[in-house]
Amino acid sequence: MKNGLSLRRIHTWMIVIAVILSCIMVFSTYRVMRSFIHLTDVTEEQMVLENAAHELLNASDYLTERVQRFTITGDPRFMEEYFAEAFETRRREKAVDIMKKDPDAAAPLEALREAMSYSIILMNREYYAMRLVIDAKGYTQYPTLLRSVSLRQNDAALSPAEKMKLATQIVMDDEYYKEKDRIRQGIQKSVAAIETLTHNAKEAALSDFRVDLSFGRTMIVLQILLIFFVVWLTSFLGISPILRAVEQIKADSPIPEVGANEFRYLAQAYNKMYSVYKSSIEHLNFKASHDELTGAYNRAGYELLLSGMDIRSTYMLLFDVDHFKTINDTYGHETGDKILIKLVKVLKSHFRSDDYICRIGGDEFVVFMVHSDEMQRSLIESKISRINNELANPTDGLPPVSISAGIAHGIQTEDAAKLFEKCDLALYESKKRGRHTYTFYRKSGDDEMLRVSSNPE
Repeated sequence: MKNGLSLRRIHTWMIVIAVILSCIMVFSTYRVMRSFIHLTDVTEEQMVLENAAHELLNASDYLTERVQRFTITGDPRFMEEYFAEAFETRRREKAVDIMKKDPDAAAPLEALREAMSYSIILMNREYYAMRLVIDAKGYTQYPTLLRSVSLRQNDAALSPAEKMKLATQIVMDDEYYKEKDRIRQGIQKSVAAIETLTHNAKEAALSDFRVDLSFGRTMIVLQILLIFFVVWLTSFLGISPILRAVEQIKADSPIPEVGANEFRYLAQAYNKMYSVYKSSIEHLNFKASHDELTGAYNRAGYELLLSGMDIRSTYMLLFDVDHFKTINDTYGHETGDKILIKLVKVLKSHFRSDDYICRIGGDEFVVFMVHSDEMQRSLIESKISRINNELANPTDGLPPVSISAGIAHGIQTEDAAKLFEKCDLALYESKKRGRHTYTFYRKSGDDEMLRVSSNPE
């Protein structure tokens, strides 16, 4: 082709294929996850059904234990616990209800119902035994259900001790335990049916899982092959021309408008941006060196100014806002930000346009008064006083604030870093003296402070 291959068209097709494969991958992943969840559900269902079957047996054994203890001890507490289980807790009935909810558990349910029927039959013997104990002990308070149980004439004529003995025999003889064995056999039959049902369901679920997993692996392989193909195609048709263009960019030159259609267009777009870049570099420098919130120079701008400034003809004023943390805690950070914005505006209104205002962190500001000799202390005092007066009497709804300052002149040091240290030391003295004040640093012989304060708190 005269203009070469169209990378746009090739990549469009690659994207379409990738989207199709990705959709298939997502669908495959969904199927694998669904199969796994189904397999997990089958296992959990088996556990629920088996627990239900065993719960019926546990409830039956609990009733047996309660009635046997009642016939042996005559303690009515065991009779009360028996009837609480049988007619309030109702674990046997709940076990049957749980199995009813599974439409596939017909065989296990039938076996469980059979065990339940034997358990109910057994209860008639247990009622009779409990009625013998009631008569033997002469209890007058007992469940209404037992009032309908009539003792046989011969049993009613027995002595209390004989009635207790007969009651114990009824719930512990061979006939009683034959009925108990029938219950256990019904439970075992139900569990076996559950295991058969679950085994078949697991086999079907595992088969589906293997198929879905194999399909997913195939999609992964196809996805990997597509990735390799796209990498190769991009390298062959895209990366090499780009690398050649990079050399031109490194040389800070426009890109020749040659190559494929897309690269011709790219070169034209780059060349236009190149010209815009040259015209906007000044704006970019401004953003890089100025604080976004206040418009003052930021820390990077401060360092840049300091590196090219004639220190020996410059006053450095280091400010911070008194109790600024308390203002933030009391009025909120939004109000704190507004105060910082206002402070910069006030500083700009009281200093020359040639002076530099920098925000070097938090509520800490530096003002460089350039081309200023050391004799301008009274002018600085006046400026700080007016600034504090304006901040202390707001008309914009913001809370009143004040500033403290540490001031030093560059003639006192050759080192810009040490100039900042002297300002910081002077600011520290201001804070020690109660804030809302300023301190000039003066070197005469040994280092010492000349403090001049205005409106101290």
